[in-house]
Amino acid sequence: MGTLPTSAEAVVFDCDGLLVDTEACWTVAETAIFAAHGHPFGPEQKALVIGRTVEAAGDAMAEYLGRPGAGAEIAAELLDGVRKELARGAAALPGAAELVRACGAAVPIAVASNSPRELLDTALWSAGLADCFTHSFAADEVRSPKPAPELYLTACEALGTPPKHSVAFEDSATGTAAARAAGLYVAAVPSLPGADLDHDWLGTTLADHELLDWARRLRAGTVR
Repeated sequence: MGTLPTSAEAVVFDCDGLLVDTEACWTVAETAIFAAHGHPFGPEQKALVIGRTVEAAGDAMAEYLGRPGAGAEIAAELLDGVRKELARGAAALPGAAELVRACGAAVPIAVASNSPRELLDTALWSAGLADCFTHSFAADEVRSPKPAPELYLTACEALGTPPKHSVAFEDSATGTAAARAAGLYVAAVPSLPGADLDHDWLGTTLADHELLDWARRLRAGTVR
């Protein structure tokens, strides 16, 4: 495990499964779709869709379920299912609020999410984190969402910081690939236990005391 840079100029966070416990919402919707097609839904199937956009997840599920060409239909079902689950509320994950506020007190911060704007806003408000961010970017606001680097590049541009001087926090392979392609320092906290993610720093929870200590020592400067 590497050492987090205390001289970062900005921090960009993913949302689902990292800051907010929305993966349970996605899993309920995904499980229902798989069950309707007579398939179980477990860690193997979750790995196919986690971190992807709704559209990409729909395509992956359609292929897995033997319905090529039905990606848009399944994506629509998925979006409706997640929307209904999110309406019940979603909580911030342990350590998320404390880390976000500590980072925000030191350097500019943003959210870069592969969810559409509708779901991103609902998740942040539900978790009580919306007021922490003046900058947030959703998958339906860029041409090429994760794993392409555009969301992270857009966030860094808005924050006025070069990607190489910024830290990304991610929980999925799709997200770490995007952050790496954009040139950010990659801090990974996998939402799927045992997931092998590309990373510069690897943790198991945002409630790690090392993270909060790091955030409190953040000073603007060049990432070393």
